[in-house]
Amino acid sequence: MGAAFKGKNILVTGGTGSIGSEIVRQILPHKPKTIRVFARHEDRHFQLMQEWAGHEGVIRFIVGDIRDKERLALAMEGIDIVFHAAALKHVPLCEYNPFEAVKTNIIGTQNVIETARSAQVKQVIGISTDKVAEPESVLGVSKLMAEKLFLATYFYKGNTHTKFTCVRFGNVLGSRGSILSLIKSHVVNGTPVPVTDPAMTRFFMTIPEAVKLVLDASLLGKGQEVFVLKMSAARLGDVVKAALSYYAPLVGKKPDDIPTTIIGRRKGEKMHEKMLADYEISTALETETMYILTPQGNAFSEYTTTYAASPVHISKKSFSSEFATKLSVQELRSRIEKADMDQAKESH
Repeated sequence: MGAAFKGKNILVTGGTGSIGSEIVRQILPHKPKTIRVFARHEDRHFQLMQEWAGHEGVIRFIVGDIRDKERLALAMEGIDIVFHAAALKHVPLCEYNPFEAVKTNIIGTQNVIETARSAQVKQVIGISTDKVAEPESVLGVSKLMAEKLFLATYFYKGNTHTKFTCVRFGNVLGSRGSILSLIKSHVVNGTPVPVTDPAMTRFFMTIPEAVKLVLDASLLGKGQEVFVLKMSAARLGDVVKAALSYYAPLVGKKPDDIPTTIIGRRKGEKMHEKMLADYEISTALETETMYILTPQGNAFSEYTTTYAASPVHISKKSFSSEFATKLSVQELRSRIEKADMDQAKESH
């Protein structure tokens, strides 16, 4: 990995977000020439400038929006690798502001594609979500379209040599605006914790786990693939129970002292998520840590060798968080504690 990033010019869109900033943290030790942190949030830029003081010669902070193609084109000049993490990510906000999701997740992604091709960037890695598999929400539909835009570059490659790769994963424990920050705020304020449905299931990863696999995928990618990370699942009720067991003692309370209230599924939410849609299974390849999708019909023999991959031969049930192996409450608590400690380190 060190050789892949050493001396390279790297751009991270959405670079002040939970995933984007962790990408920067994990790449920094590999001595890149430049990392350009591209995002529209001025306050987060300022916070990260304090965290990364001493790296001014390497990290450049660029205030900008992927909707602004001209600004993005300037940020893209001389770049070798792009990590595209900028997106609208919250299901309810996208449901009630659908065209904002279109402008960021679809048009913004196309802007990244076009400016990267024009700048002769070597590789672009896009961050996707398991909500694209048979989507019911605006978020899922918009991110599915973003994936398809990345894959479609295979059909109009022309004289450019930019490789486009997507990485798809599930919910990220500890990311800003995630269920953990919501539970923690209610515990601190002494208000009931809202729970949509305790039986709801989701795939979960920590921020470092997700980003480590994103970077691994960037090394593997030949172009026009979607890498779908294999993940553990959990019941929402168990996540809440584990979070309360960790957060309640921090404010001098017992977990049983914290009330919960069932609010039901919100608009656009599924009971269970999938890693792969049913229609994708027959054309997917599999390795120990991920599934691989590609529009290149003649690539399977090459990919089987390149990735030590094989065709998927397991039940459709295995791709749903409903039937996937579940994390225990204790396993979830350990991950929550680690995610909280990681956040504390970042804030200092």
